[in-house]
Amino acid sequence: MKIVKEEIAIDSNRSFKVFSPRLKNYFYWHYHPEIELVFVEAINGIRHVGKSISGFVESDLILIGPNVPHLNFDYGIETDYQQIVVQFNNKFIENNIAAVPEFHAIKKLLDKSYLGLSFFGETKLKVAKKLKENDHHHTFSSLITLMEILQILALSNEYETLNKDDTRIRFFLHDKIRMGTIYDYIHEHFDKNPDVNEIATIVHLSTAAFCRYFKKQTDMTFTDFVNGFRINQAKTFLLQEASIAEVCYRVGYNSISYFNKLFKRQVGETPSAFKKRYAPITS
Repeated sequence: MKIVKEEIAIDSNRSFKVFSPRLKNYFYWHYHPEIELVFVEAINGIRHVGKSISGFVESDLILIGPNVPHLNFDYGIETDYQQIVVQFNNKFIENNIAAVPEFHAIKKLLDKSYLGLSFFGETKLKVAKKLKENDHHHTFSSLITLMEILQILALSNEYETLNKDDTRIRFFLHDKIRMGTIYDYIHEHFDKNPDVNEIATIVHLSTAAFCRYFKKQTDMTFTDFVNGFRINQAKTFLLQEASIAEVCYRVGYNSISYFNKLFKRQVGETPSAFKKRYAPITS
């Protein structure tokens, strides 16, 4: 469960790889030199790119630059989902995109992808449609479609930059603690009372050292991360027809008013409004 370098094999007669990994039961905290575009559809999921940790609902479209550590986007998903991953050969980007004036906008897009870019709105819908309809068996037409997708992303203002700072692998190589251990602990205890002292002991650190480590790695406190994980789980339960009171207790809170307040702070709307807005996707 420690961070690993993914060795990507791209056919010699292609400049990209398209596939649909299924890794929901595996904590795959990894990096690779290739640029990656990921589209995933699910009721709810976790997005962890560099230091940025957040959740997504219904679908996610992410562009990840070279050597940026990230977690597989289907990690822990307990419902049906679909995923399309595109990985671009480094030499193709370097020798072709960078050298062609008409690709200037795409080059700028790829240059800032090391921060992790999350796309939304019409951009996400348009790109998702093209990815689903693209016939990846026809290499030339598929490549043209992927270049069109990159151009759409390059010209879009509908995106969020996930990291403020450079989080490429040279930062995380100094990490001696396995993030997977922390995820596993929280996944097992989120509905009870995750104890920072207990997890610190598990990873062989003092509580103070663990808190410093965790804040450095994620830009979050352990308590904020636990609350975020709980709220992410709550989204899944809310979209599975559970009542708000039932969800509150299932994710480990004893006060419905506190749960409502925390949910609204993190999600931007109350649990009832969220449930009403997204309920149609489960029907």
